[in-house]
Amino acid sequence: MKANTTLTRPVSKLGIWGWVMFDWACQPFFTLVTTFVYAPYFAAAVVGDGAQGQALWGYAAAFAGFVVAIFSPILGAVADASGRRKPWIATFGILFVAGSWLLWEGRPGEADTIMIVLAAFAIGSIGVEFATVFNNSMMPTLVPPERLGRLSGLGWGMGYLGGLLSLVLVLGFLAADPKTGKTLLGVMPWFGLDAAAREGDRVTGPLTAIWFIVFVLPLFLFTPDGKKMMALGPAVGAGLRNFFAMVREVRKHRNRMIFLLANMIYTNGLGALFAFGGIYAASQFGWGTIEMGLFGIFIVVCSTFGAFICGPLDDKIGSKPVITGSLIVLILMSLAIIATDRDTLLLFPATPKAPDGGLFGSMPEKFYFLFGAAIGTAAGPLQASSRTLLARLAPREQIGQFYGLFALSGKLTSFAGPLAVAAVTTITQSQRAGFSALIVFFVIGLGLLTMVVTNGGSGARR
Repeated sequence: MKANTTLTRPVSKLGIWGWVMFDWACQPFFTLVTTFVYAPYFAAAVVGDGAQGQALWGYAAAFAGFVVAIFSPILGAVADASGRRKPWIATFGILFVAGSWLLWEGRPGEADTIMIVLAAFAIGSIGVEFATVFNNSMMPTLVPPERLGRLSGLGWGMGYLGGLLSLVLVLGFLAADPKTGKTLLGVMPWFGLDAAAREGDRVTGPLTAIWFIVFVLPLFLFTPDGKKMMALGPAVGAGLRNFFAMVREVRKHRNRMIFLLANMIYTNGLGALFAFGGIYAASQFGWGTIEMGLFGIFIVVCSTFGAFICGPLDDKIGSKPVITGSLIVLILMSLAIIATDRDTLLLFPATPKAPDGGLFGSMPEKFYFLFGAAIGTAAGPLQASSRTLLARLAPREQIGQFYGLFALSGKLTSFAGPLAVAAVTTITQSQRAGFSALIVFFVIGLGLLTMVVTNGGSGARR
């Protein structure tokens, strides 16, 4: 019995926006917890040793990624058999909220809270990733194929925008410097949060949970779900049979598997590019918190812009050309970065920054800022159109299963990019050489993408 995964009637604008708001609801977890605020706080203050804290956080992230990689394709197959997505999103949403809320327990200097934090982070990560699998699989039921690009781009753009707003909220009004007691905007933290106890950093966990609860509600209230096809028990059995049948018949899905392999490889490169781009800038130009903060915000703004504009372009020319163009931009910008340092701009000698040069005072710094802008602008379309292309390639009756594989492809070898950069840097003792390893990921991913067959060569329609 096949799930109802086709568009049977027009979906209202409220229904579309309900789906779009899921990305907005989830993004603060990735922006606040895993990247800019809580993770650095955990390593520096809860553990008290940067290297050890980074390692522990990495182990928790790896465990969560392993669980997601193993079970997301199976759960997607079960959801395909049951026909509904919202119950799964609600179930894993509860897991996400619980894990995020428990992050408040991570107190500075209290070693007995370390394991609580790591468990909470892993639980929250598993919850949000699984919920995302089922949310993604709703796409083909909401709009016709020729509008999938706009839908995916709008979702990614709103996600970036939500992450940016939450970051401004935390840095400007909640998280205070323990020494001054004031936030980045020079005000006392709202709600009487204790700067010495780092409550402004810790509150990002509960804030993420509350943010999700509030902004995911439109999805449940207004977005239509598929019809229930099977009860949970039979759906589990049918889903497992369908999943293992697909594994046995993997040759029939060669084209889709090539795309998933390409996605796995270039996603690795993109993740490592974001992870090491800031380290490279801090080392080469001596950027501190202010410079890195402005650089990060600017990249998020550019990513938001890129995601918004890619949707109509995706629907007009196809997902594959958008992904191809994005990868070409990332390759060129990676080459530009390794050809630029404090004394060099694109391999040409440049005047070093004067002592009183101010923010981004040298020409290499200004161009590095522009390189980051281009990378951010390309990253949004790359991620949004990858999600769209899979919706156009996957069989409608197996859409959840394939989005499970999509999640797997993003997690299975997520260690490869950072490992390649670290290994090449260690061997050559050169940051430039280490950074150049990322170009290989983009080139291989682009090469595999050229082998993916789409309708009319564009992927604009199934």
